[in-house]
Amino acid sequence: MSDRPVLIVGGGPVGLMLAIDLGQRGIECLLIDKRPEPSFLPKMERCHARTMEHFRRLGIADAVRNAGYPADLPLDAFLVTSLAEPAIAQLRVPSVAEARQQGKQANDGRFPAEPYQIVSQYALEPLLKSVAEKVRGVAVRFGCELLSFAEHEDEVVARVRDLAGREETITSRYLVGCDGGSSTVRTGLGFRLEGQANLGEQMQALFHCEGLFDRFATGKGAHYYRADDQWTFLITQGDTRHFSLHAMIDDEAAMPALFETMVGMPISYKTLYVGKWTMRRLLSNRYASKRAFLAGDAAHLVTPNGGLGMNTGIGDAIDLAWKLAGTLQGWGGPDLLATYEVERRPIGERNVKASQRAFEARLVWRNRCAIECSAVMKSNDQAARTRLGQVWLDEHRKGASLAGLGGIILGYRYLKSPIVCYESDDDGADQASYQYIPTTRPGARLPHLWLKDGSAVQDHLHGGYALVTCAPRTAELEKLAEAFRSLRCPFQVLDVSAVPHARDIYEKDHVLLRPDLHVAWRGDTAPADPARLAAVVTGQI
Repeated sequence: MSDRPVLIVGGGPVGLMLAIDLGQRGIECLLIDKRPEPSFLPKMERCHARTMEHFRRLGIADAVRNAGYPADLPLDAFLVTSLAEPAIAQLRVPSVAEARQQGKQANDGRFPAEPYQIVSQYALEPLLKSVAEKVRGVAVRFGCELLSFAEHEDEVVARVRDLAGREETITSRYLVGCDGGSSTVRTGLGFRLEGQANLGEQMQALFHCEGLFDRFATGKGAHYYRADDQWTFLITQGDTRHFSLHAMIDDEAAMPALFETMVGMPISYKTLYVGKWTMRRLLSNRYASKRAFLAGDAAHLVTPNGGLGMNTGIGDAIDLAWKLAGTLQGWGGPDLLATYEVERRPIGERNVKASQRAFEARLVWRNRCAIECSAVMKSNDQAARTRLGQVWLDEHRKGASLAGLGGIILGYRYLKSPIVCYESDDDGADQASYQYIPTTRPGARLPHLWLKDGSAVQDHLHGGYALVTCAPRTAELEKLAEAFRSLRCPFQVLDVSAVPHARDIYEKDHVLLRPDLHVAWRGDTAPADPARLAAVVTGQI
């Protein structure tokens, strides 16, 4: 096995995304995973809009959608007694096609370049693995387990073992642990998880049932919550032929019978998996040492409410990829990689708290379910149904639905980062709201705009730094380009002045973007000291 500049441990979506992004940036890497192949488990089922934007930049958004829930089907959530009866309450969630049309019609920065997507992890992982294996410079090796590693001044030496028991030594410049909640990398670094390790246990089962989706009397959608005292929850998987069921029960053998009760009509089905999982709310006290880093569940574990787990991990991978590339290619300064923990750990903490808020909202209506389930389920008390339905709607909008958490998903900023040039009147805050408000405040994600040819702004940005300008270029702005070129740093200028209202949405004439499309600086005139600005945002200073 040949050594590579970056060794990635863990072949879930986070590790695979890191490998793909690194490879597309020209960085060779090796990804290992102790499993012989990706597992057929529905660990996650939603990709948030920000994740889909990352997939678009990497050229794989369409492939992800083709592997997932059809774009024209509704994504509604329901509170039900069973799938054979009318719903107690329904929360409308636009289909992917509807959400995309809304964004194109508005084109005012409020909507992402890519809407959310339901796609099962058992479909997403093999897809990302196949993509990674085709990227030049990326090697993927499943059935290879990290045993231990030693971090030195200029390298990391890892000891690994394959399924046949053969041990090898791999030397890399950097090591990234994307190896989950029981991370070997985190343990080896001596970092610790802090928070709540057990918020409750649930049983999960996966069923295959052809034709069931078309028979739902409740209406078609993605999520179905049963009004009982067992937290019963059914998720339509991406192919609409598989269904995952969650419930707070102790007996694995009881899950098929609960599935039949939830469905409420005669069905023929196969049980593919049953197992217990624990809800946690944990954050690693550290994300990085000098040459070893954590990403994904190795760094943070959240409740599933709001779907913030994998999506936060994908954000970790995107942030780390360009910083590793800049460092290894020489244009990134000595302080660039140190900003990974500075930027991403606060986002991990923020999203852990957001998932907890969504979990607490679920507690409210679940407790009401426990109180009123007898009246709703047995006597069909209409007043009780109405009361319960309203509580569910009110609380469910607080972050658990696909359409919620807009500010959390799109409105986060990198605050107190040494490679972001903040303004003197900066309020030092990001968005914790459910509704996303576009902004180009330094540290924020660039709001999306469609150009006249129907392409997205990000389609024209090529992975380096970019100056997006709403005003004519000047000689002073050319000096900024020269400053980046002197650092051998990829840089481009994109003129969007022809887009109606672009200046209103972007708030300034000039917006400087980092490779991850977060704002590094903005202004109405050229920077006073372009050389210093370029040095700051690349980690040279």
